Amino acid sequence: MPPRFIPERDRGVFRDALAMSIGICIVGVSFGALATSAGLPWWIPVAMSFLTFAATSQFAMLAVVMAGGGVIAGLAAGVLVHLRHIPYGLAVGNLYWDKWWTRLLGTFMLIDQSTAFALAAGDDRRRAKAAYWITTLIMFVAWNLGTVIGVLAGGFIPDPDVFGLDAAFPALLLALVMPALKDHDTLLAALVGAAIAAATAPFLPTGIPVLLALIGLLATWPRRKPKEDAA
Repeated sequence: MPPRFIPERDRGVFRDALAMSIGICIVGVSFGALATSAGLPWWIPVAMSFLTFAATSQFAMLAVVMAGGGVIAGLAAGVLVHLRHIPYGLAVGNLYWDKWWTRLLGTFMLIDQSTAFALAAGDDRRRAKAAYWITTLIMFVAWNLGTVIGVLAGGFIPDPDVFGLDAAFPALLLALVMPALKDHDTLLAALVGAAIAAATAPFLPTGIPVLLALIGLLATWPRRKPKEDAA
């Protein structure tokens, strides 16, 4: 049951985000367990989840450290994976409220799920802003709670892939953005971008194919320019 302080019109987003947060919590549990089994002190994964709040980047850094790489190499891997958030910020940066500290907070807490929920709201800026912050805060709590549970549970937690979350998350994100694909230009850009990402994924580090997918926007340029000239 959504809290009473959440408006009725936003409670659907709250319920959907809460359902997704269960999977996020499970992945967080796995991260905490893997980090401690790798020999890291308990406070390191807890601090990483609270101060970084980026599952893919944290797993990338952990993988490098577990493979024998140094801290600098691990940080570099995490930053590289996190580059995909640049286009995310461009897409939803106007939803961070107006004060400088809320913009910093919104940028720090930017994740795939909150971006998808915000974009699914369409042109309704109020609804998009509510979706962004509701989703972000729920995921933040779920991710950190899961990490703490994983740290406490130690090596008894399996890999999250056994739950099928590696397929469930992309499918849910796709469902959220499907309404936007009704626009022909958006669909064209998405298809071209997806093709580029799929073609380059086997050869490039994680995160780079997503950035290259932005090239798909160029596919709509010849169509948009005549429209702008006509306007």
